[in-house]
Amino acid sequence: MTRRSIVRALSIAGVALCVAACTSARVTPPASEPGTPPRYLALGDSFTIGTGSTPAQSYPARLAALASCSVELRNVAVNGYTTEDVIDEELPELARFTPTFVSLAIGANDIVQGRTPDQYREHVRHILAALKVAGAKRIVSIPQPDWSLSPAARAFGESPAIHARIVEANAILRDETLAVGGTYVDLFPLMETQARAGMIAGDALHPSAAAYGAWAEELARQGVSPCG
Repeated sequence: MTRRSIVRALSIAGVALCVAACTSARVTPPASEPGTPPRYLALGDSFTIGTGSTPAQSYPARLAALASCSVELRNVAVNGYTTEDVIDEELPELARFTPTFVSLAIGANDIVQGRTPDQYREHVRHILAALKVAGAKRIVSIPQPDWSLSPAARAFGESPAIHARIVEANAILRDETLAVGGTYVDLFPLMETQARAGMIAGDALHPSAAAYGAWAEELARQGVSPCG
């Protein structure tokens, strides 16, 4: 299978997952009204929708389940999406859903599709600026995992080169998130440990369900919650 075929196949699979995972919009009162549950919007790609597992086992679903309050979650991530796709296809959900809490994990497909670090930074800035304008009370970003150690990563290049690009992209996401007053939770050491331990899904590329669960548990342990 060619590299383009692999990317296309993963993207098609991700669309099917998103159809299953994305909840329909419902009328909700303003966020300031007492009794309104926090609205959690999850943005990203395969690592957010839970590819390799199920949407119910994705880290946003696990994080919402661990919360101390009732949470309305909308996970609009799609397998194969780049930062440009997030801008074009996912950011419009801000106006429809008016989230109070947003998580962002994006960048792997920018690497796969040959985007430069400068292009990635520009798009990340655009995304974060839009989240600030939308009035989300809390913005949290997490790194992309170390997928360079996954068996299927060989289709995209040499492992050391991929690893270096992942580390570079994660640093950009961290710096830009902090620049707008958001929170960056560095899960990368945990993610590297998981990859070395073989916590990889049956598709030989994405993290296992247990790995996704550990991300959510670590986020909760560090006080990250849609509840505030």
